Amino acid sequence: MTIMLSSTLIAIIALAVVVLILIIHAFVLEKRLKKLLQGKNAQSLENVIIDMQERINTNAAYCSKNESAINTLISKIKKSIRNVQTLRFKPFEDAGSNQSFAIAIVDDEQNGVVLSSLYTRDRMSVFAKPIKNGFSEYELTNEEKNVLESAKQEM
Repeated sequence: MTIMLSSTLIAIIALAVVVLILIIHAFVLEKRLKKLLQGKNAQSLENVIIDMQERINTNAAYCSKNESAINTLISKIKKSIRNVQTLRFKPFEDAGSNQSFAIAIVDDEQNGVVLSSLYTRDRMSVFAKPIKNGFSEYELTNEEKNVLESAKQEM
């Protein structure tokens, strides 16, 4: 009988400990829930979550719009003139100084123009030669070739 009483007492004590742990756990959970809501009801918390989701969706739309705008700008920049090189030279040993020049103006796709001028005592001539994919259909002088290569290297 004493064995039965002592095993019953042990079971009661074990159950009391389990109940005490559960009470403490419930108290901690209640405290965490109050901290989460902080005087607001669950409906207002749901509204906050819905509002945050709407903000996320709006930001995703802005991100997509900005990405499209950036891609448009990148394609425009590739076609804009960004690579310009100038070379002054003396075409004739017996006349003038470095008054003649060659200018290469190309974009990132190597399209553009080479402008050159030849200065002599009598006159000054200006030439424009279109550049397509880094080459001209017109014959380039050595100075024009050099300035075009320099402009291509700036890319």
